[in-house]
Amino acid sequence: MGYRKFTDRDGHQWEVHDRTRSEWELVPVGGNPNRELRVEAPGYEADPFELSEEELQRLLGDTGGGGTTRKKKSPFLD
Repeated sequence: MGYRKFTDRDGHQWEVHDRTRSEWELVPVGGNPNRELRVEAPGYEADPFELSEEELQRLLGDTGGGGTTRKKKSPFLD
């Protein structure tokens, strides 16, 4: 199985591992010093290969590499 690779704004490479329909894992590759990130998958597309580089970079956050992840809402809170 192949994974979608992309380069962030800082020039670091990442692989997108689609773990579930709602959660993807961004894994640093090729000497990328950042740590793995779990992000919420975009609801409009289930296949990482269909997203543009810019859309994938937005998943990392506006800071480029090592950005923030979106926090999931707790199903137990009102």
